[in-house]
Amino acid sequence: MGADVVGAVDIAPGGEILETSLGVLQEVFGFDAFRGPQAEIVAHVGGGGDALVLMPTGGGKSLCYQVPAIVRERSGQGLTVVVSPLIALMHDQVGALLEAGVAAAFLNSSLSSEDAQRVEKEMLRGELTLLYAAPERLTTPRFLALLDSLKERGKLALFAIDEAHCVSQWGHDFRPEYRGLVVLHERFAGVPRVALTATADDLTRADIVERLQLQDARTFISSFDRPNIRYQLVEKKDATAQLLRFIRDEHTSGDEHDAGIVYCQSRRRVEEVAKLLCDAGLTALPYHAGLDAAKRQKHQDRFLREEGLIMVATIAFGMGIDKPDVRFVAHLDMPKNIEGYYQETGRAGRDGEPANAWMAYGLQDVVNQRRMIDEGEAGDDFKRLQRGKLDALLSLAEG
Repeated sequence: MGADVVGAVDIAPGGEILETSLGVLQEVFGFDAFRGPQAEIVAHVGGGGDALVLMPTGGGKSLCYQVPAIVRERSGQGLTVVVSPLIALMHDQVGALLEAGVAAAFLNSSLSSEDAQRVEKEMLRGELTLLYAAPERLTTPRFLALLDSLKERGKLALFAIDEAHCVSQWGHDFRPEYRGLVVLHERFAGVPRVALTATADDLTRADIVERLQLQDARTFISSFDRPNIRYQLVEKKDATAQLLRFIRDEHTSGDEHDAGIVYCQSRRRVEEVAKLLCDAGLTALPYHAGLDAAKRQKHQDRFLREEGLIMVATIAFGMGIDKPDVRFVAHLDMPKNIEGYYQETGRAGRDGEPANAWMAYGLQDVVNQRRMIDEGEAGDDFKRLQRGKLDALLSLAEG
């Protein structure tokens, strides 16, 4: 697809934008070189072009907007606003940017009104390079007025829409508040936008383009092959005993074990499995939506900070988790669809070192997932699509 390049600069290899971007990559983030299509994406977005980026989990999506944000701010173009669906993800990303010396902040419901006002003032004074905000906050009249003020002064550099599949009813993580983000195209024409996701089939991708009005954006699709991840799918007999054997055989050395994530379908099952692993001498914590927010945050912080910790979780855990040394992702229950499975397993081996994706599946899993689809409130077209995605996952398991 062609791109509407607003105020684009030379983006040919060796061009000014690419050279400046490589300098930022090395100086701020400590990497010697861009990976895969990152250089082309960064040059295109840094030069003012719209983009839709499909890149596997662990492929370095965040650098595709963080580097252009810094480049554009340094050239006097102002603030980059990052739309993100998860508070935990905002905390992690902003914390890492501040450590790297980048002026970053977030606006979400975890802030007091005083702290939120302080961030808004920093934003208006041009003291921030990146600002993370939830989609529901971004579309409020108050926030839009702040953006209007920046736009009028030529200080609105870029919009980055992370986890863009959330805009699509066909995606596996639909969030209605993402639909309001079309306002960015309608109200701030000329400010470049980059939408990013790790999981989008053709239907979801087309929906992202339509819902966010990205028809003129350039599309970048990376290979979704993760050669460092070994996939193991076993027939479910006694799933917890099989899981313990897998961890002991492949991820335990002496008294130490690797960091990993174990996904279960229900909260009750999460608690049971976490206890079972602890009783077996492993370090494991539960994570699900039934825990209070403070406890979830505490468990997540420990997982990110400590070595050799196993998180037992529902799919409430994981989006945006950037722990490079996760050596295994295990599924005790079959996920809903192949995209969800791909995104969850992609949290293993982000450092490029060998990792395992292990799943125990049985016929009862398939029956349960089919029943949930059939009894859901979605329309027939959506149910038919979900059944197709479940069948694709089943084919993978049986193959």
